[in-house]
Amino acid sequence: MEILSLLGQGVLLSLQPLNLLLILIGVTLGLFIGAMPGLGSVNGVAILLPITFLVPPGSAIIFLAAIYYGAMYGGAISSITLGIPGASTAVATTFDGRPLALQGKASLALVTAALASFVGGTVANVLFTLFAPVLAAVALSFGPPEIFALMLLAFATFVGLGGDDIPKTILSICLGLVLGSVGFDQISGAPRLVLFDISGFLHGINFLVLAIGVYGIGEMLWTIEQTRGEVTTTTARISVRGMLSDTRESVKRGWKGTAIGSFLGFFVGVLPAAGATPGSLMSYGVAKMVARRPEEFGKGHPGGVAAPEAANNSASTGAMLPMLTLGIPGSPTTAILLGGMVIWGLVPGPRLFVDESEFVWGLIGSFYVSNVVAVAVNLAFIPLFIWMLRMPFTILAPMIFVLSIVGGYAATRDMHDMWLIVIFGFAAFFLRKFDYPLAPAVLAIVLGPIAEPTLRQSLLLSSGDPSIFFTRPIAGPITIAALVLIFLPAIKLLRRGRGKTMADEG
Repeated sequence: MEILSLLGQGVLLSLQPLNLLLILIGVTLGLFIGAMPGLGSVNGVAILLPITFLVPPGSAIIFLAAIYYGAMYGGAISSITLGIPGASTAVATTFDGRPLALQGKASLALVTAALASFVGGTVANVLFTLFAPVLAAVALSFGPPEIFALMLLAFATFVGLGGDDIPKTILSICLGLVLGSVGFDQISGAPRLVLFDISGFLHGINFLVLAIGVYGIGEMLWTIEQTRGEVTTTTARISVRGMLSDTRESVKRGWKGTAIGSFLGFFVGVLPAAGATPGSLMSYGVAKMVARRPEEFGKGHPGGVAAPEAANNSASTGAMLPMLTLGIPGSPTTAILLGGMVIWGLVPGPRLFVDESEFVWGLIGSFYVSNVVAVAVNLAFIPLFIWMLRMPFTILAPMIFVLSIVGGYAATRDMHDMWLIVIFGFAAFFLRKFDYPLAPAVLAIVLGPIAEPTLRQSLLLSSGDPSIFFTRPIAGPITIAALVLIFLPAIKLLRRGRGKTMADEG
């Protein structure tokens, strides 16, 4: 009851006129910041951090958290309407969101994204409120072996992303791992895979550069090739009755993905080494695995939009937990928030809940209010996003190209990366023509830089003995589950091949 009382006080604090105004402004700004390719919550919070010194510290952190919330909602907008991920956290949303938009069902995709984001945020807020100290302790028990086992499980869930063509899927994953290895070795500091000694490769390949190239330029080229230069527009329409119908369909077909994303995303977000991007990709993979018709994923299934959107919103709240309870940022955005708290004289850690109780519960209360405001603002702007889709593709294509280049430059400020965006776009186009799945490569370049150092650290801890992944109480079950999921498709393939051979002999 004490928790409910403190939460009630926090909600009332966040509903004060100044705080409520800051939440409304923050969520709306975050929505458009998240929708702009290359910006995302990290840049939005960093750019607007100086403005917060005009208001009290409690109101300032509420404002920045509202921007974070809005950006998590906004990332889906450009992923669905243009096929360009607004941020790395919304890449998985592109897999099914863009096909739905091309089928004239953009309203269904946008409504599903908004509702799944709301549910994911709500579930995360409840878990945060009830289990903050316990979950912080669990996060601390995750060492390198546990993190690597979790990354292995993520790869295992994506083995089936390429359909039945397992060799092409594995090749796609390997390609992503190679791209993720470019640059300086995280442990030894030695340069690796620096092509032709070009200095731009020394800083590695930015994930957002790959994502914008593959899903921005690549998608544009694919659409141009499919339409063969004809002037095309989507048939997207919007009405109140249509939105109600979309709401029913999104609940009916997306509830399972929403549930998976809400819980899995929060748990992954709590881990300091992970974040919303791995959480959304993992949730998409798991949702596809447990779906009744997994073959519909990637072609326009609401569950493929619901899972990553619920996950990235849930993970964004989860990432706040280690920041407040342990002083460890769970994501790049929370690292900036942590810096702001220190500037304002607030010391994150276990004592924060005791020494600054009003601040902490005001912030937690603002999570609930921001979540409600974000879903309302998002749904209100859906007609505007649908209007964008009705423009002829002859106008949209140059817009997509310019946004891709500008968004990539805004993220890295490096002309080398602009050339990479174009190269990745053409490479994705040709890979798609030869039926190579792109999603596993995207997953690999996200998780590779996390998995590799944790694998090497684990083997250093065990003096090279790989049994460390099986003997530890948390890492063991996760590793076994991952290996089972990895080998299941291979066993099915062998059985199918044996059955075909016997039928031919008979």
